[in-house]
Amino acid sequence: MGRNFFQEGSPRHSFFGGAGSSWAVLLDFQREILSNERIILNRRSKSGRRNRSPVGSKLLDSALNTARPSQPGESFPKELEPTMSEEKKEKGGFFSRLFKKEKSEPQPEPQERGPETEPVAVEEPEIAHVPEQSAQELEKEESLVKLRSGLKKTRRGFLSGLDEVFLGKKQLDDQVVFKLEEVLVKADIGVKTAYELLESVTERVKRRELDNPEAVVMHLKTLITEMLDEVEAPLRVGYGIQPFVVMVIGVNGSGKTTTIAKIAARHQAAGRKVLVVAGDTFRAAAVEQLQIWADRVGCGIVKGKDKADPSSVAYEAMETALREDYEVVLVDTAGRLHTRAPLMEELKKVHRILAKKVPGAPHETLLVLDSSMGQNAILQTKTFSEMIPVTGIALTKLDGTAKGGVVVGLSNELKIPIRFVGVGEKMDDLREFNARQFADALFTGLDTSDTE
Repeated sequence: MGRNFFQEGSPRHSFFGGAGSSWAVLLDFQREILSNERIILNRRSKSGRRNRSPVGSKLLDSALNTARPSQPGESFPKELEPTMSEEKKEKGGFFSRLFKKEKSEPQPEPQERGPETEPVAVEEPEIAHVPEQSAQELEKEESLVKLRSGLKKTRRGFLSGLDEVFLGKKQLDDQVVFKLEEVLVKADIGVKTAYELLESVTERVKRRELDNPEAVVMHLKTLITEMLDEVEAPLRVGYGIQPFVVMVIGVNGSGKTTTIAKIAARHQAAGRKVLVVAGDTFRAAAVEQLQIWADRVGCGIVKGKDKADPSSVAYEAMETALREDYEVVLVDTAGRLHTRAPLMEELKKVHRILAKKVPGAPHETLLVLDSSMGQNAILQTKTFSEMIPVTGIALTKLDGTAKGGVVVGLSNELKIPIRFVGVGEKMDDLREFNARQFADALFTGLDTSDTE
């Protein structure tokens, strides 16, 4: 007992394998052994046996005091910690392996904090709010782009003439006015409309209200927009007990059957119950063509036998529409040349049958015109209007002709509402007529800059 309990080289030190790994357990173990030894010595002293030597007693007290920490949680004195080789540390003793713990990483010493400073407010840059485009605005832009593409040929023919008249001109003279007259007459807008536009430009040039080419072009665009505004009237289907009946007329090849299918698709998409009537019983494969379109659209169809009387088919269709609660009925008719009076009389008969079965029908008489006919389309409209009251016009094939200026002539001379314009072959290429969009698309790309 003369040696320190953890002194290197002692038997207990070798047995426990070092004191660095689990000093708390070993410390308790040491105190227990020393206490037992003191008890044994005291008992011997009381029983008359030889007392321990003063030197041994002091060493025992010193060992007990040294092995007992002064406060709970106090670490073992560094000067008493034994050292051991790395090889012994790896091997360790029984208790070292039993109570082995992972070494905790040394905690960084807390750094002295300087005087607290108030946080500096950083101003965030303001981000400009960009309003999202509504679905209606996006649809409007898409419609304008499609219309511009469809009027490409018409725009080239009309604007190329205006470019030749105004390009590089700083002032207006008689020669410019004369060339403008020639361009307007050739633009398929009709002779009457062409001279009305020319007269308005000439008067303002004389009064010096128009003194440069750009002003003349803007004045022409304003006049044409005003003419088109008068006939802008989309087809609106009324709601009621009776079906809304549309009678579609036009010459062969104008696109009646395809137009009926596209209108049916629009109303079908709007959730209405649509019925198409194959009243063109004279043209070969006309009924089969409409049947195919009806299957694609998913609407009902009424068709008669081959070479059947169109009026009988119309009568049967009205009975079906009333019985099965159809909301929209689109009646196809045989193509009639406007110069054939007997054939035109057949249309009158169909018109009377529709009105007899459904009071007020047809609620719309839609004339389908091929835009490539040019000024001849104006003549067709006049003839059909004399036989049957035409309440609306659908202009087709604008994307394939340079004679789209006929829309302006129709608007100015006949004042019949233009319901639709066709700018392609797809279902959604039949667009509701918009006067301002049409004028913008017609004048897009005009160059009146001074190149001289």
